Amino acid sequence: MGTGYKVAVFGAYGHTGRFVVAELRSRGFEVLALGRDETRLRDLAGPGIEVRQAAISVVASLDGALEGADAVINAAGPFADTGAPVIEAALRAGIPYLDVAAEIEANVDTFAHFADRAAGATVIPAMAFFGGLGDLLVTDAMGDWTSADEAHVAYALSNWHPTPGTRAAGKVSRERRNGQRLRFSGGRLEHRDDALPSLDWDFPAPLGKRAVLGEFTMADVVTVPSHLAIPEVVTYMTADAAKDVVAPDTPTPAAADESGRSAQTFVVDVVVRRGAEERRIVARGQDIYAVTAPLVVEAVERVLDGRVKASGVVSAGEAFDAADFLAALAPHVTVERP
Repeated sequence: MGTGYKVAVFGAYGHTGRFVVAELRSRGFEVLALGRDETRLRDLAGPGIEVRQAAISVVASLDGALEGADAVINAAGPFADTGAPVIEAALRAGIPYLDVAAEIEANVDTFAHFADRAAGATVIPAMAFFGGLGDLLVTDAMGDWTSADEAHVAYALSNWHPTPGTRAAGKVSRERRNGQRLRFSGGRLEHRDDALPSLDWDFPAPLGKRAVLGEFTMADVVTVPSHLAIPEVVTYMTADAAKDVVAPDTPTPAAADESGRSAQTFVVDVVVRRGAEERRIVARGQDIYAVTAPLVVEAVERVLDGRVKASGVVSAGEAFDAADFLAALAPHVTVERP
């Protein structure tokens, strides 16, 4: 049974975009598959999927591509290039915009440039594994706290085989930072030239203590502070996965089942602290790219049926009931509250 809604997906033929299209169809949405490459788009055409070529640099092309859509999901990076044009087109069309950007600078730009212009509209950046899931977990862990001293988000990936999009986005971010790294401390983002700290993180069983890189800064440092009063937000990555993603010879993700998911597994361990008190929440699942699809599709479904708590440019934790949203992600994501 259909939902009666039609959702446009820009970058529909990309690695993550294909998972998003499949998730939308499994929930009964009609899909407008959008992209720049007409040949790759044709491969997606089928029942419930209409394909439309769209040039990111041509206003009329984007506007025509979104005609008839009830919402748009942007899955085409680098988002430093695609984010603003697709948001502009969504605002002209009067429809919600969501993206799966893990690029810190692109997410900062979205909050900074569209905070006033998107008043009354719905713009949700980073509705993905990085940025969205971490924000929901921190928000849930906060519970009745209105502020905290620190939030720590530790990622344990069994491996990290990056997509071409991940490599392209990383290149853009490095260029924008002039080779520096980012840290969120004292309530603001700061650029640093020193090396990432190496330490051990004690993950829940069966993982246990693992070597991680501290201040391996991900999009959570944008989404979490956008609505929560936490001056120190630190993200960590298991050292082996961090090496994978930067190594030039690491292969792209390989399908391990009929859905196209890879065999990669993940654990996200979140700790928030206020004074001497500590709260923890843990999420587990498979394939960081594939799991982005139920995250962003659950979000667009809630936006379209009115289960959204805030408008404007908002993150996942501000837009939705975090605990309820996380529960809805099962079986893709399992959540434990030790």
